[in-house]
Amino acid sequence: MNVSKPYSLHLPAIMNRREALWRTGAGFGGLALSALLGDRSIADSPGASTHPLTPKASHFPARAKRVIFLFMPGGPSQVDTFDPKPRLTRDNGKPSPKLYLGQQRNLLASPWSFQQHGQSGLDVSSLFPHTARCVDDICVIRSMTADDTNHPGGCLQMNTGERVSSRPSMGAWITYGLGTENQNLPGFFAIGPGPLIEGARQYGASFLPASFQGTFVSDLDNPIRNLKSSSLNTLNPRTQLDALKRLNEIHAAQRADDGRFAARIASFELAYRMQSEAPEAFDLASESEATRKLYGIDQSHTAVFGKQCLLARRLVERGVRFVQLYHTTGGFQPWDQHSGLKSGHETNAAATDLPIAGLLRDLKSTGLLEDTLVIWGGEFGRTPAAQGPDGRDHHPYGFTMWMAGGGVRGGMTYGATDELGWDAVDNPVHVHDLHATILHLLGMDHERLTYRYAGRDFRLTDVSGNVVRKIVA
Repeated sequence: MNVSKPYSLHLPAIMNRREALWRTGAGFGGLALSALLGDRSIADSPGASTHPLTPKASHFPARAKRVIFLFMPGGPSQVDTFDPKPRLTRDNGKPSPKLYLGQQRNLLASPWSFQQHGQSGLDVSSLFPHTARCVDDICVIRSMTADDTNHPGGCLQMNTGERVSSRPSMGAWITYGLGTENQNLPGFFAIGPGPLIEGARQYGASFLPASFQGTFVSDLDNPIRNLKSSSLNTLNPRTQLDALKRLNEIHAAQRADDGRFAARIASFELAYRMQSEAPEAFDLASESEATRKLYGIDQSHTAVFGKQCLLARRLVERGVRFVQLYHTTGGFQPWDQHSGLKSGHETNAAATDLPIAGLLRDLKSTGLLEDTLVIWGGEFGRTPAAQGPDGRDHHPYGFTMWMAGGGVRGGMTYGATDELGWDAVDNPVHVHDLHATILHLLGMDHERLTYRYAGRDFRLTDVSGNVVRKIVA
Protein backbone atom coordinates (compact mmCIF):
# COMPACT_ATOMS: atom_id res chain seq x y z
CA MET A 1 0.00 0.00 0.00
CA ASN A 2 2.91 2.25 -0.70
CA VAL A 3 1.86 5.30 -2.68
CA SER A 4 4.75 6.21 -4.92
CA LYS A 5 3.69 9.75 -5.76
CA PRO A 6 3.37 12.23 -2.90
CA TYR A 7 0.07 13.94 -2.41
CA SER A 8 0.31 17.46 -3.84
CA LEU A 9 0.00 20.45 -1.56
CA HIS A 10 0.11 22.94 -4.48
CA LEU A 11 -1.81 26.07 -3.55
CA PRO A 12 -3.71 27.88 -6.33
CA ALA A 13 -3.35 31.60 -6.89
CA ILE A 14 -5.57 34.04 -5.04
CA MET A 15 -9.07 33.84 -6.53
CA ASN A 16 -10.92 36.66 -8.24
CA ARG A 17 -14.73 36.72 -8.31
CA ARG A 18 -14.94 34.71 -11.53
CA GLU A 19 -12.60 32.07 -10.10
CA ALA A 20 -14.65 31.92 -6.92
CA LEU A 21 -17.80 31.28 -8.95
CA TRP A 22 -16.05 28.57 -10.94
CA ARG A 23 -14.84 26.87 -7.77
CA THR A 24 -18.33 27.03 -6.30
CA GLY A 25 -19.76 25.70 -9.53
CA ALA A 26 -17.27 22.87 -9.48
CA GLY A 27 -18.51 21.75 -6.12
CA PHE A 28 -22.15 21.77 -7.12
CA GLY A 29 -21.16 20.17 -10.40
CA GLY A 30 -19.93 17.16 -8.48
CA LEU A 31 -23.24 17.01 -6.67
CA ALA A 32 -25.23 17.30 -9.90
CA LEU A 33 -23.08 14.73 -11.63
CA SER A 34 -23.72 12.19 -8.91
CA ALA A 35 -27.45 12.91 -9.14
CA LEU A 36 -27.35 11.68 -12.72
CA LEU A 37 -24.95 8.81 -12.37
CA GLY A 38 -25.60 7.73 -8.77
CA ASP A 39 -23.46 4.83 -7.71
CA ARG A 40 -22.30 4.32 -11.30
CA SER A 41 -19.79 7.11 -10.67
CA ILE A 42 -17.97 4.57 -8.52
CA ALA A 43 -19.06 1.12 -9.52
CA ASP A 44 -19.17 1.40 -13.32
CA SER A 45 -16.54 3.98 -14.20
CA PRO A 46 -13.23 2.90 -15.77
CA GLY A 47 -11.35 4.25 -12.74
CA ALA A 48 -13.56 2.55 -10.20
CA SER A 49 -10.70 0.76 -8.50
CA THR A 50 -8.97 4.07 -7.80
CA HIS A 51 -11.87 5.66 -5.90
CA PRO A 52 -10.38 6.42 -2.47
CA LEU A 53 -13.02 4.70 -0.35
CA THR A 54 -13.47 1.57 -2.48
CA PRO A 55 -12.89 -1.53 -0.29
CA LYS A 56 -9.31 -2.75 -0.58
CA ALA A 57 -7.76 -6.13 0.14
CA SER A 58 -5.87 -6.46 3.40
CA HIS A 59 -2.28 -7.72 3.51
CA PHE A 60 -3.39 -11.00 5.09
CA PRO A 61 -6.64 -12.48 6.46
CA ALA A 62 -8.14 -10.09 9.01
CA ARG A 63 -9.69 -10.92 12.37
CA ALA A 64 -11.48 -7.55 12.55
CA LYS A 65 -13.35 -5.68 9.83
CA ARG A 66 -14.14 -2.50 11.72
CA VAL A 67 -13.18 -0.53 14.84
CA ILE A 68 -15.02 1.37 17.58
CA PHE A 69 -12.66 3.45 19.74
CA LEU A 70 -14.18 4.59 23.06
CA PHE A 71 -11.85 7.47 23.88
CA MET A 72 -11.91 8.86 27.43
CA PRO A 73 -10.11 12.25 27.28
CA GLY A 74 -8.26 13.36 30.38
CA GLY A 75 -6.74 10.08 31.51
CA PRO A 76 -8.72 7.52 33.57
CA SER A 77 -6.81 6.29 36.60
CA GLN A 78 -5.51 2.76 36.16
CA VAL A 79 -5.30 2.05 39.91
CA ASP A 80 -8.96 3.04 40.32
CA THR A 81 -10.42 1.12 37.37
CA PHE A 82 -8.79 -2.13 36.15
CA ASP A 83 -5.42 -2.41 37.97
CA PRO A 84 -5.90 -3.02 41.71
CA LYS A 85 -2.95 -2.32 44.04
CA PRO A 86 -3.32 -3.79 47.56
CA ARG A 87 -0.05 -2.20 48.67
CA LEU A 88 -1.39 1.21 47.70
CA THR A 89 -4.26 0.60 50.09
CA ARG A 90 -1.90 -0.60 52.81
CA ASP A 91 0.49 2.36 52.46
CA ASN A 92 -2.15 5.04 52.00
CA GLY A 93 -0.81 8.43 53.11
CA LYS A 94 2.83 7.35 53.28
CA PRO A 95 5.47 9.18 51.20
CA SER A 96 5.84 7.62 47.80
CA PRO A 97 9.19 5.89 47.22
CA LYS A 98 9.16 7.41 43.74
CA LEU A 99 9.32 11.13 43.02
CA TYR A 100 7.02 12.62 40.41
CA LEU A 101 8.60 15.41 38.37
CA GLY A 102 11.05 15.85 41.24
CA GLN A 103 8.29 16.24 43.83
CA GLN A 104 7.67 14.10 46.89
CA ARG A 105 4.00 13.13 47.21
CA ASN A 106 2.04 10.81 49.46
CA LEU A 107 0.43 7.64 48.20
CA LEU A 108 -3.34 7.68 47.73
CA ALA A 109 -5.40 4.51 48.08
CA SER A 110 -8.25 3.94 45.69
CA PRO A 111 -11.63 5.05 47.08
CA TRP A 112 -13.24 2.08 45.33
CA SER A 113 -13.15 -1.65 45.97
CA PHE A 114 -12.20 -4.30 43.42
CA GLN A 115 -13.89 -7.63 42.84
CA GLN A 116 -13.30 -10.55 40.51
CA HIS A 117 -15.87 -11.07 37.76
CA GLY A 118 -16.82 -13.59 35.11
CA GLN A 119 -15.41 -17.05 34.56
CA SER A 120 -12.02 -15.45 34.03
CA GLY A 121 -12.03 -13.79 37.45
CA LEU A 122 -10.76 -10.42 36.19
CA ASP A 123 -10.53 -7.67 38.78
CA VAL A 124 -12.72 -4.64 38.06
CA SER A 125 -13.38 -1.59 40.22
CA SER A 126 -16.84 -0.95 41.62
CA LEU A 127 -16.86 2.07 39.29
CA PHE A 128 -17.84 -0.25 36.41
CA PRO A 129 -20.48 -2.75 37.58
CA HIS A 130 -21.99 -3.15 34.09
CA THR A 131 -18.75 -3.45 32.14
CA ALA A 132 -17.61 -5.97 34.79
CA ARG A 133 -20.26 -8.38 33.50
CA CYS A 134 -18.56 -8.37 30.08
CA VAL A 135 -14.99 -9.14 31.23
CA ASP A 136 -14.89 -12.56 29.60
CA ASP A 137 -14.90 -10.74 26.25
CA ILE A 138 -12.31 -8.15 27.33
CA CYS A 139 -8.51 -8.14 27.26
CA VAL A 140 -7.18 -5.65 29.83
CA ILE A 141 -3.74 -4.26 28.95
CA ARG A 142 -2.22 -3.06 32.23
CA SER A 143 1.19 -2.09 30.88
CA MET A 144 0.48 0.74 28.45
CA THR A 145 3.13 3.44 28.07
CA ALA A 146 3.24 6.75 26.20
CA ASP A 147 5.70 9.61 25.85
CA ASP A 148 3.91 12.81 26.83
CA THR A 149 2.75 14.01 30.25
CA ASN A 150 0.47 16.69 28.81
CA HIS A 151 -2.95 16.37 27.22
CA PRO A 152 -2.29 17.87 23.76
CA GLY A 153 0.70 15.65 23.03
CA GLY A 154 -0.87 12.65 24.73
CA CYS A 155 -4.12 12.90 22.77
CA LEU A 156 -2.25 13.38 19.50
CA GLN A 157 0.03 10.41 20.12
CA MET A 158 -2.83 8.10 21.06
CA ASN A 159 -4.85 9.16 18.02
CA THR A 160 -2.14 9.76 15.41
CA GLY A 161 1.05 8.11 16.70
CA GLU A 162 2.89 11.46 16.91
CA ARG A 163 2.70 13.90 19.81
CA VAL A 164 4.02 17.06 18.14
CA SER A 165 3.83 17.13 14.35
CA SER A 166 0.59 16.90 12.40
CA ARG A 167 0.06 13.30 11.29
CA PRO A 168 -2.92 11.35 9.95
CA SER A 169 -5.19 9.92 12.60
CA MET A 170 -5.56 6.19 13.14
CA GLY A 171 -9.01 6.22 11.56
CA ALA A 172 -7.63 8.00 8.50
CA TRP A 173 -4.81 5.45 8.14
CA ILE A 174 -7.26 2.56 8.41
CA THR A 175 -9.71 3.92 5.82
CA TYR A 176 -6.73 4.74 3.57
CA GLY A 177 -5.54 1.15 3.86
CA LEU A 178 -8.87 -0.68 3.66
CA GLY A 179 -11.43 1.72 2.21
CA THR A 180 -14.94 1.21 3.53
CA GLU A 181 -17.74 -1.27 2.90
CA ASN A 182 -20.53 1.28 2.43
CA GLN A 183 -19.98 3.84 -0.33
CA ASN A 184 -23.03 5.84 0.79
CA LEU A 185 -21.54 6.81 4.16
CA PRO A 186 -18.13 8.15 5.19
CA GLY A 187 -15.66 5.47 6.15
CA PHE A 188 -14.68 7.25 9.39
CA PHE A 189 -16.91 9.01 11.91
CA ALA A 190 -15.76 10.88 15.03
CA ILE A 191 -18.63 11.54 17.43
CA GLY A 192 -18.47 13.77 20.50
CA PRO A 193 -20.76 16.46 21.93
CA GLY A 194 -18.00 18.67 23.33
CA PRO A 195 -14.78 20.39 22.20
CA LEU A 196 -11.51 18.49 21.76
CA ILE A 197 -7.96 19.41 22.68
CA GLU A 198 -6.13 19.81 19.34
CA GLY A 199 -9.53 19.74 17.63
CA ALA A 200 -9.65 18.17 14.18
CA ARG A 201 -6.03 17.01 14.41
CA GLN A 202 -7.31 14.11 16.52
CA TYR A 203 -9.41 12.76 13.65
CA GLY A 204 -7.90 14.51 10.62
CA ALA A 205 -6.08 13.17 7.57
CA SER A 206 -3.05 15.52 7.66
CA PHE A 207 -1.02 14.77 4.51
CA LEU A 208 -3.23 11.86 3.44
CA PRO A 209 -5.91 12.76 0.87
CA ALA A 210 -8.82 14.56 2.53
CA SER A 211 -11.20 11.70 1.64
CA PHE A 212 -9.87 9.74 4.61
CA GLN A 213 -10.42 12.31 7.37
CA GLY A 214 -13.09 11.71 9.98
CA THR A 215 -16.57 13.17 9.63
CA PHE A 216 -17.11 14.90 12.97
CA VAL A 217 -20.55 14.75 14.61
CA SER A 218 -21.22 16.95 17.63
CA ASP A 219 -24.98 17.45 17.47
CA LEU A 220 -26.54 14.07 18.19
CA ASP A 221 -30.03 15.33 17.35
CA ASN A 222 -29.00 16.83 14.00
CA PRO A 223 -25.85 14.85 13.19
CA ILE A 224 -25.35 15.50 9.47
CA ARG A 225 -26.19 19.02 8.39
CA ASN A 226 -26.77 20.55 4.95
CA LEU A 227 -27.81 17.32 3.22
CA LYS A 228 -31.14 18.58 1.94
CA SER A 229 -31.33 20.13 -1.54
CA SER A 230 -32.28 23.78 -1.71
CA SER A 231 -35.91 24.48 -2.53
CA LEU A 232 -34.92 27.83 -4.09
CA ASN A 233 -33.35 26.27 -7.19
CA THR A 234 -35.82 26.28 -10.09
CA LEU A 235 -33.48 25.58 -13.01
CA ASN A 236 -34.02 22.51 -15.16
CA PRO A 237 -31.85 19.71 -13.68
CA ARG A 238 -30.61 18.77 -17.17
CA THR A 239 -29.49 22.36 -17.81
CA GLN A 240 -27.74 22.51 -14.45
CA LEU A 241 -25.99 19.24 -15.06
CA ASP A 242 -24.67 20.19 -18.49
CA ALA A 243 -23.40 23.59 -17.36
CA LEU A 244 -21.88 22.49 -14.09
CA LYS A 245 -20.31 19.38 -15.55
CA ARG A 246 -18.54 21.62 -18.07
CA LEU A 247 -17.28 23.84 -15.24
CA ASN A 248 -15.91 20.75 -13.53
CA GLU A 249 -14.01 19.79 -16.65
CA ILE A 250 -12.57 23.30 -17.11
CA HIS A 251 -11.51 23.53 -13.49
CA ALA A 252 -9.93 20.06 -13.49
CA ALA A 253 -8.04 20.73 -16.72
CA GLN A 254 -6.54 23.93 -15.32
CA ARG A 255 -5.38 22.18 -12.15
CA ALA A 256 -4.32 18.75 -13.25
CA ASP A 257 -1.66 18.63 -10.52
CA ASP A 258 -3.99 19.58 -7.67
CA GLY A 259 -5.20 16.36 -6.06
CA ARG A 260 -7.53 18.25 -3.75
CA PHE A 261 -9.99 18.78 -6.59
CA ALA A 262 -10.73 15.06 -6.89
CA ALA A 263 -11.20 14.82 -3.11
CA ARG A 264 -13.59 17.77 -3.20
CA ILE A 265 -15.68 16.26 -5.98
CA ALA A 266 -15.70 12.89 -4.21
CA SER A 267 -16.98 14.56 -1.05
CA PHE A 268 -19.90 16.14 -2.94
CA GLU A 269 -20.71 12.85 -4.61
CA LEU A 270 -20.69 11.21 -1.19
CA ALA A 271 -22.92 13.98 0.17
CA TYR A 272 -25.50 13.22 -2.52
CA ARG A 273 -25.52 9.52 -1.72
CA MET A 274 -25.71 10.30 2.00
CA GLN A 275 -29.02 12.08 1.46
CA SER A 276 -30.75 8.73 1.20
CA GLU A 277 -28.80 6.65 3.72
CA ALA A 278 -27.44 8.92 6.47
CA PRO A 279 -30.82 10.03 7.89
CA GLU A 280 -31.86 6.40 8.33
CA ALA A 281 -28.51 5.42 9.87
CA PHE A 282 -28.79 8.16 12.50
CA ASP A 283 -32.48 7.60 13.26
CA LEU A 284 -32.43 6.21 16.79
CA ALA A 285 -36.21 6.48 17.01
CA SER A 286 -36.44 3.32 14.93
CA GLU A 287 -34.80 1.32 17.72
CA SER A 288 -36.95 -0.65 20.16
CA GLU A 289 -37.58 0.52 23.71
CA ALA A 290 -35.59 -2.48 24.97
CA THR A 291 -32.56 -1.47 22.90
CA ARG A 292 -32.75 2.14 24.05
CA LYS A 293 -32.89 0.91 27.63
CA LEU A 294 -29.93 -1.40 27.04
CA TYR A 295 -27.81 1.63 26.12
CA GLY A 296 -29.19 3.82 28.91
CA ILE A 297 -30.88 6.31 26.59
CA ASP A 298 -33.90 6.30 28.91
CA GLN A 299 -31.82 7.75 31.79
CA SER A 300 -30.62 11.35 31.91
CA HIS A 301 -27.06 10.64 33.11
CA THR A 302 -26.36 7.96 30.46
CA ALA A 303 -28.47 9.30 27.59
CA VAL A 304 -25.73 11.21 25.75
CA PHE A 305 -23.03 8.53 25.71
CA GLY A 306 -25.75 5.93 25.24
CA LYS A 307 -26.76 7.65 22.00
CA GLN A 308 -23.12 7.76 20.92
CA CYS A 309 -22.69 4.02 21.52
CA LEU A 310 -25.92 3.12 19.76
CA LEU A 311 -24.94 5.30 16.80
CA ALA A 312 -21.61 3.45 16.68
CA ARG A 313 -23.39 0.10 16.47
CA ARG A 314 -25.74 1.36 13.75
CA LEU A 315 -22.83 2.74 11.72
CA VAL A 316 -20.57 -0.31 11.90
CA GLU A 317 -23.43 -2.65 11.00
CA ARG A 318 -23.91 -0.50 7.89
CA GLY A 319 -20.31 -0.95 6.83
CA VAL A 320 -18.55 2.10 8.32
CA ARG A 321 -14.92 1.17 8.91
CA PHE A 322 -13.93 3.28 11.93
CA VAL A 323 -16.04 5.02 14.57
CA GLN A 324 -14.43 7.06 17.33
CA LEU A 325 -16.52 8.11 20.31
CA TYR A 326 -15.25 10.96 22.47
CA HIS A 327 -16.66 11.11 25.99
CA THR A 328 -16.79 14.89 26.21
CA THR A 329 -20.18 15.41 27.86
CA GLY A 330 -18.57 17.01 30.93
CA GLY A 331 -16.01 19.10 29.04
CA PHE A 332 -13.07 18.47 26.75
CA GLN A 333 -11.06 16.54 29.41
CA PRO A 334 -13.68 15.07 31.80
CA TRP A 335 -11.37 12.37 33.22
CA ASP A 336 -8.70 14.90 34.26
CA GLN A 337 -9.10 14.72 38.04
CA HIS A 338 -6.27 16.78 39.53
CA SER A 339 -8.74 17.27 42.36
CA GLY A 340 -12.11 15.80 43.11
CA LEU A 341 -11.01 12.31 42.08
CA LYS A 342 -13.88 10.51 43.77
CA SER A 343 -16.69 12.71 42.52
CA GLY A 344 -15.16 13.17 39.05
CA HIS A 345 -14.43 9.52 38.26
CA GLU A 346 -17.79 8.46 39.70
CA THR A 347 -19.64 10.92 37.47
CA ASN A 348 -17.70 9.86 34.37
CA ALA A 349 -18.04 6.14 35.05
CA ALA A 350 -21.76 6.48 35.73
CA ALA A 351 -22.20 8.25 32.39
CA THR A 352 -20.32 5.65 30.33
CA ASP A 353 -20.42 2.27 32.10
CA LEU A 354 -23.96 1.19 31.17
CA PRO A 355 -23.75 2.39 27.53
CA ILE A 356 -20.41 0.62 27.01
CA ALA A 357 -21.76 -2.63 28.45
CA GLY A 358 -24.87 -2.23 26.30
CA LEU A 359 -22.70 -1.81 23.21
CA LEU A 360 -20.65 -4.94 23.98
CA ARG A 361 -23.73 -7.02 24.72
CA ASP A 362 -25.55 -5.77 21.63
CA LEU A 363 -22.59 -6.43 19.34
CA LYS A 364 -22.20 -9.91 20.79
CA SER A 365 -25.88 -10.79 20.46
CA THR A 366 -25.86 -9.91 16.75
CA GLY A 367 -22.51 -11.60 16.03
CA LEU A 368 -20.83 -8.28 15.20
CA LEU A 369 -18.41 -8.44 18.13
CA GLU A 370 -16.58 -11.31 16.47
CA ASP A 371 -15.19 -9.01 13.78
CA THR A 372 -15.62 -5.59 15.41
CA LEU A 373 -12.69 -4.40 17.51
CA VAL A 374 -13.74 -2.27 20.51
CA ILE A 375 -11.05 -0.22 22.28
CA TRP A 376 -11.35 1.71 25.57
CA GLY A 377 -8.91 4.15 27.13
CA GLY A 378 -7.55 7.67 27.41
CA GLU A 379 -4.30 9.37 26.43
CA PHE A 380 -2.56 8.21 29.64
CA GLY A 381 -3.32 7.23 33.25
CA ARG A 382 -2.86 8.89 36.63
CA THR A 383 -0.32 8.80 39.44
CA PRO A 384 -0.63 6.43 42.42
CA ALA A 385 0.39 9.38 44.61
CA ALA A 386 -2.00 12.16 45.54
CA GLN A 387 -2.12 15.59 44.04
CA GLY A 388 -3.61 17.74 46.76
CA PRO A 389 -6.03 16.06 49.15
CA ASP A 390 -8.17 14.28 46.53
CA GLY A 391 -6.61 14.13 43.08
CA ARG A 392 -4.07 12.45 40.83
CA ASP A 393 -1.66 13.88 38.25
CA HIS A 394 -0.99 12.82 34.63
CA HIS A 395 0.85 9.53 34.24
CA PRO A 396 2.01 8.00 30.90
CA TYR A 397 4.55 5.51 32.29
CA GLY A 398 2.17 2.68 33.17
CA PHE A 399 -1.58 2.79 32.56
CA THR A 400 -4.51 0.66 31.43
CA MET A 401 -6.54 0.23 28.26
CA TRP A 402 -8.75 -2.64 27.17
CA MET A 403 -9.81 -4.25 23.90
CA ALA A 404 -12.68 -6.58 23.05
CA GLY A 405 -13.87 -8.54 20.02
CA GLY A 406 -12.22 -8.44 16.62
CA GLY A 407 -9.87 -11.36 17.21
CA VAL A 408 -8.72 -10.35 20.70
CA ARG A 409 -8.52 -12.97 23.46
CA GLY A 410 -11.15 -12.19 26.06
CA GLY A 411 -11.06 -12.77 29.80
CA MET A 412 -7.38 -11.99 30.25
CA THR A 413 -4.94 -9.35 31.43
CA TYR A 414 -1.70 -8.57 29.66
CA GLY A 415 1.35 -6.92 31.20
CA ALA A 416 1.64 -5.38 34.63
CA THR A 417 2.73 -2.29 36.50
CA ASP A 418 4.77 -2.40 39.70
CA GLU A 419 3.12 -3.01 43.06
CA LEU A 420 2.14 0.65 43.43
CA GLY A 421 1.12 1.28 39.83
CA TRP A 422 3.95 3.63 38.87
CA ASP A 423 5.72 1.93 35.97
CA ALA A 424 4.99 -0.79 33.43
CA VAL A 425 7.39 -3.57 34.45
CA ASP A 426 6.01 -6.66 32.71
CA ASN A 427 5.51 -6.69 28.91
CA PRO A 428 5.25 -2.92 28.38
CA VAL A 429 2.99 -1.93 25.47
CA HIS A 430 3.86 1.40 23.89
CA VAL A 431 1.27 3.35 21.90
CA HIS A 432 3.13 2.30 18.72
CA ASP A 433 2.72 -1.35 19.77
CA LEU A 434 -0.99 -0.79 20.33
CA HIS A 435 -1.37 0.73 16.87
CA ALA A 436 0.65 -2.08 15.27
CA THR A 437 -1.63 -4.62 16.98
CA ILE A 438 -4.81 -2.86 15.86
CA LEU A 439 -3.60 -2.83 12.26
CA HIS A 440 -2.58 -6.50 12.55
CA LEU A 441 -6.08 -7.47 13.70
CA LEU A 442 -7.43 -5.63 10.65
CA GLY A 443 -5.15 -7.67 8.39
CA MET A 444 -2.53 -4.98 7.80
CA ASP A 445 1.21 -5.03 8.33
CA HIS A 446 2.02 -1.73 10.01
CA GLU A 447 5.41 -1.61 8.27
CA ARG A 448 3.79 -1.93 4.83
CA LEU A 449 0.95 0.55 5.34
CA THR A 450 2.89 3.63 4.21
CA TYR A 451 2.38 6.90 2.38
CA ARG A 452 5.15 8.84 0.66
CA TYR A 453 5.19 12.49 1.62
CA ALA A 454 8.00 15.07 1.58
CA GLY A 455 10.44 12.43 0.38
CA ARG A 456 9.75 9.91 3.13
CA ASP A 457 7.53 6.87 3.59
CA PHE A 458 5.38 7.65 6.64
CA ARG A 459 3.36 5.17 8.65
CA LEU A 460 1.08 5.21 11.70
CA THR A 461 3.73 3.58 13.90
CA ASP A 462 6.53 5.90 12.72
CA VAL A 463 9.71 3.73 12.93
CA SER A 464 8.63 1.60 15.90
CA GLY A 465 5.92 -0.79 16.99
CA ASN A 466 5.58 -4.52 17.61
CA VAL A 467 2.41 -6.59 17.39
CA VAL A 468 1.32 -7.88 20.80
CA ARG A 469 0.68 -11.40 19.56
CA LYS A 470 -0.18 -12.95 22.92
CA ILE A 471 -3.50 -11.10 23.03
CA VAL A 472 -4.57 -12.29 19.57
CA ALA A 473 -7.01 -15.20 19.73
